[in-house]
Amino acid sequence: MDLSIYLEIIFGSLWYLIPFFVFIAIIKSAWFKGVLGEWMVNLLFKLFLDKSKYHVIKNVTLPTADGTTQIDHIIVSQLGIFVVETKNMKGWIFGNENQKQWTQKIFRHASKFQNPLYQNYKHTKTLEACLGINSEHIFSVIIFIGDSAFKTPMPENVTFARGGVEYIKSKTDIVFTNEQVTAFIEQIESGRLQPSIKTNVEHIRHVREIVSNRSSVQTCSKCGSDMVLRKAAKGKNAGNEFWGCSSFPRCRNVLPS
Repeated sequence: MDLSIYLEIIFGSLWYLIPFFVFIAIIKSAWFKGVLGEWMVNLLFKLFLDKSKYHVIKNVTLPTADGTTQIDHIIVSQLGIFVVETKNMKGWIFGNENQKQWTQKIFRHASKFQNPLYQNYKHTKTLEACLGINSEHIFSVIIFIGDSAFKTPMPENVTFARGGVEYIKSKTDIVFTNEQVTAFIEQIESGRLQPSIKTNVEHIRHVREIVSNRSSVQTCSKCGSDMVLRKAAKGKNAGNEFWGCSSFPRCRNVLPS
């Protein structure tokens, strides 16, 4: 029998599996995990935050001087403005607030990812400039969703699921009037880019450019901070360049240039 006939029989009987494999590929993608994580956090806010006190704005893309920045959730209230970054991850998470990169470890496999506090810092500064508010009234919140566990001490604003809600509720001092809250909401809604596929594609392109530029930066093998090029000022190596950890003197790791 002709080979083409065999192939036709095989693929003809298995065609119904194609949608299944496409579905599996989608749910395993980083895009789907991100969307799922944001949906779960949005549900948490709906269930446990008083709508009369907290106004939740999700998936906000704001223009910046060098492109765009995308914020998962902004919560506006008289008690402050909360900028929420969601991470849907599994495995063990290692890091501290001063490291530019954190580590995710799943069994024997370890990978680096950007410190979400650094990532959210740009979000908070963009929003701070947009609204013209004092930095002490805007709070960065990192919420991890998924089967992960912190293996190093984390700041109080880096939490799992419900812990993020509790952190937000821990701020009890009224710092804005109702009129200011209304004005902030209008400013965010009018200043954001229209949610669309085009907006998302352009933001993803901008993020990839940033990642590409960072790929040439060396990171410290001991603490994960960036290595910076320095020149020895004294000693037998005076005048010679070397790579030193940006966390010096806390970390004294060096590499030859």
